Amino acid sequence: MFIQKSFIHLSNNIPPVLLKEVQKDGKRFYSTPEGEFPSVTTVVGFQKQQFFAEWRRKNPDESKRVTGRGTEFHSLIEKYIKNEPLDLDSENSNVKALFLLLKPELDKIDNVTALETPLWSKILGLAGRTDCIAEYDGKLSIIDFKASTKEKRKQDIENYFTQATAYALMYQERTGIVIDNFAIMVACEDGLRQVFQDKPVKYVKKLKEAIVTYGNKNLKNS
Repeated sequence: MFIQKSFIHLSNNIPPVLLKEVQKDGKRFYSTPEGEFPSVTTVVGFQKQQFFAEWRRKNPDESKRVTGRGTEFHSLIEKYIKNEPLDLDSENSNVKALFLLLKPELDKIDNVTALETPLWSKILGLAGRTDCIAEYDGKLSIIDFKASTKEKRKQDIENYFTQATAYALMYQERTGIVIDNFAIMVACEDGLRQVFQDKPVKYVKKLKEAIVTYGNKNLKNS
């Protein structure tokens, strides 16, 4: 039996700003009130871009499938956390299964302060939209939702951790509130549910390295 939780939503004191998305040479940028900055995902995933571009070229059908799966998966989670009524029978069966697999972890979320909220940092020179900022198991956390074909290994997803770190720093710059935990929630098609938790402070150095690498590479190409 499906029981829908009622989530508490709190004010985050962030003025509602619609960031305009701009594509340049295949890279995503956002126009913010303080300038135009590259997206967090573009910068922290920069070193993997060539690999994934080649994979997408060789696997166009699977690439289209996983992209659509991710979009639908995030949309369903967003509706759930927004306390909107769900009609799971109308959802794609695979997306529905992934959502129900992750639901026990989603139900540990409460006191939501941000959901698909635009953030940016003039200090970092980054912008993006965070999946969720809320309490997870009672700890204020940057929360990210991932759908995966198979189990994730921690050593392969360090870019997820640096991305969460960037959102923590951007939120701190916008609000003055320090977030010292992130939770990356993964629902796998093989039936495994994973949650990776850690402290953003441990990945600040990696984030800075990613920003420098991205900047140096694009400076050479300009």
